[in-house]
Amino acid sequence: MIIKLKAFTALAILPILLTLSVLFTASTCNEQQKAARNDNETSQVVVPSTQEPNPDAPNVYFTSNISPEGLVKIYESLGVPASGRVAVKISTGESSKSNHLRPELIKNLVQTVNGTLVECNTAYGGSRSTTANHLKAIEERGYDKIATVDIMDSEGTMDIPVADTKWIKYDRVGSHLQNYDFMINLAHFKGHAMGGFGGVLKNQSIGVASSAGKLYIHSAGRSTTRWIDDNQDGFLESMAAAAQAVHNYFKQEGKDIIYINVMNNMSVDCDCDGNPASPKLKDIGILASTDPVALDQACLDLVFNHTDASGDDAKPLQERINRQHGTHITEYAEKIGLGTKKYNIVNIDGN
Repeated sequence: MIIKLKAFTALAILPILLTLSVLFTASTCNEQQKAARNDNETSQVVVPSTQEPNPDAPNVYFTSNISPEGLVKIYESLGVPASGRVAVKISTGESSKSNHLRPELIKNLVQTVNGTLVECNTAYGGSRSTTANHLKAIEERGYDKIATVDIMDSEGTMDIPVADTKWIKYDRVGSHLQNYDFMINLAHFKGHAMGGFGGVLKNQSIGVASSAGKLYIHSAGRSTTRWIDDNQDGFLESMAAAAQAVHNYFKQEGKDIIYINVMNNMSVDCDCDGNPASPKLKDIGILASTDPVALDQACLDLVFNHTDASGDDAKPLQERINRQHGTHITEYAEKIGLGTKKYNIVNIDGN
């Protein structure tokens, strides 16, 4: 049976709660991941419930089954089959210690849709700042063993239009973006030192931007050649605008895009950190939607409505998000029309 639950926010918890508690049994992750999962137990997930879903809100699908099978199942639940040339946007991680989604977890989904894993080079020094080094990192992580991997800015960039020009006047992305008809934005939900958190909105803005495009977004439209990071809300709003640009690009006739967040190994640090802090919050599940704002908001609500217990503490991640005013990105993304913060949770477990 599919249970439909009404939207909620971190500030207003509805009175009837459904508690989901399951044992995570995936056996394909390495020892570093297992340690980060706090004895492989999932967090106690608290989701507000109402009798009827909101007919004006998009669905956000949920499963507590963080496994290759669970990932395929939640993709299928969206009812939007990938077609044509399929890009699966991931983060390849800064080091083997990073908490990026492992090849073993995503392999079934990527091969089910005959997808190409896509990335862009970073804008900071590290293991992925050049195409040569990035390809080496990809080989070390094992992504090339499950699918073709495309560094989208390896042969240049292209500018796509932005609807919101408050800070940025274009979105500079990898030129290979034009080679794809369909994108699965497959993000790892976690903290981030600059954005507060990273989910599908960050994966689609900073993640799809070229190296120069990343600098342009971080600087809130002031530079494509150097770091400027003194306008936090401008940065967040620029990310929202860039995410909208990519969304609109894939909403052209003959194209489409869907969104998935995996809530595991939720360190306060991003996958771009080669030596991240250990997660204090237990794994929660996988969520998916056709609305990126609703999806990131649902994940934020799970973090901020979390009931802490011994060995399962959401406070560090909450504090990281609040410190960077991270929730502003969903507020602004809704304001500019990218999506809505309202949603209905559809629990697919048991089906």
